[in-house]
Amino acid sequence: MTNKKTMINTSMKTGLFRIVGFLFTGGLPAMQLCAQTATLTLPDAVQIALKNNLGIQLAKNNVTIAGIANDYGYAGGLPVVSATATNQEQATSLKQQYANPANNKSSNNAFSNSLSASVNGSMLLYNDGRIATAKKRLGSVEAQTRQVLSSRALVLINNVTLKYYDIVRQQSYARTLQRSIDASQQRLDIVKAQQNVGVANNADLFQSQVDLNTQVQNLQAQQLVVDQGKTDLLTLLTLNPDSAISVEDTIIVDSSIQLGVILSAVQSANPDVLAADEQITISKYIQRETGALRYPSLYVNAGYNYNRTKNSEGFSLLNLNYGPYAGVSLNVPIFNGGIYKRQERIAGVNVKNAQLTRDTLVLNYTSNAVRNWQAYNNNLKQLQTAKANYDLSQKLLNLVLQRFQLRQATIVDVKNAQQSFENAGYILINVSFAAKSAEVQLRRYANQLTN
Repeated sequence: MTNKKTMINTSMKTGLFRIVGFLFTGGLPAMQLCAQTATLTLPDAVQIALKNNLGIQLAKNNVTIAGIANDYGYAGGLPVVSATATNQEQATSLKQQYANPANNKSSNNAFSNSLSASVNGSMLLYNDGRIATAKKRLGSVEAQTRQVLSSRALVLINNVTLKYYDIVRQQSYARTLQRSIDASQQRLDIVKAQQNVGVANNADLFQSQVDLNTQVQNLQAQQLVVDQGKTDLLTLLTLNPDSAISVEDTIIVDSSIQLGVILSAVQSANPDVLAADEQITISKYIQRETGALRYPSLYVNAGYNYNRTKNSEGFSLLNLNYGPYAGVSLNVPIFNGGIYKRQERIAGVNVKNAQLTRDTLVLNYTSNAVRNWQAYNNNLKQLQTAKANYDLSQKLLNLVLQRFQLRQATIVDVKNAQQSFENAGYILINVSFAAKSAEVQLRRYANQLTN
């Protein structure tokens, strides 16, 4: 582990993840991971996840559906035009008797043909603004689905980022173990050299070899943790879990985050809160639409009718009428058991419920933001001490190895120095990861993972 051990990937600060724009333009092509190891950066991982994730694709489809429905005609604001036509042949037995027997008629299986056609149009002129309100509601529904899409994308970016840095953390600890193994190998070489000149015994040699083997085994176990972390990351990216990837990065913690800015952004920028705001608006529109059902509805009607009846027998051999028509109709609801009034009251309660849901969401996110800020601030304070301890433990290990070579220190002293070095490295990388995790969560609540 080098002096970069406390650095965080600068891509978090410089990479611009424009979520919604990326999602609807298709983004970059997904990385093609083959048998050859591919270096995976955080921006690449985020873009691949956004492109491949099935939940994101589902949310995109919901946005598309809402966009299609957001139409004035879908809200009922355009005329409804229909055309009908009927052609009927029939055979009729006829018997007609009149006062003058000379006019009497009778026939069997007399054929007749009846043809009718019409084009009808109807348009709602007035219903207390129900159509305009419905159009606004459809617009709010579309805006809400976009916020839901942004929320899904934020959660996905959050999960990918944390898993990515967890791999960085585990690899950093593996490097610490490797550095300790190098020290054990150096100690073993010193013991062998001392034994060759007769100043070391077999006990020191065996102990040094056992310690080296144990640390090699620990490194192999740590490598398993790293490999499984990469498998988890590939699963998040919806890629082949056995693909070979390389993560070469560091952890850099941004120490400039301000709690006040985060708490303000929770209410003004968080997509879940914005979606809850849209739900309040939608519920209010539904209440207005329901209330409009209690008012008269005025329609204008127009069309064209054509009717022709032709008989082979009977008093009338041909009857033909056709022409346009126009008119208005008024529908006045008088009494329906109070259904509309009760529906309006229910819609009013739903508005209150939507407001309560929004307030609860803001309260929870604010509480979580404060908790993460406390963890973030505390870990930043610990980070400086952890860095100093790591540097000191590294110097101590080098010094003890030098003294051991001069036979001024024992194997126990070297082991203690190695243990201190490993513990310091473990604490440093975990404090760095904890600070970064809190930073990522804060940025997620403030919808700043896209900036």
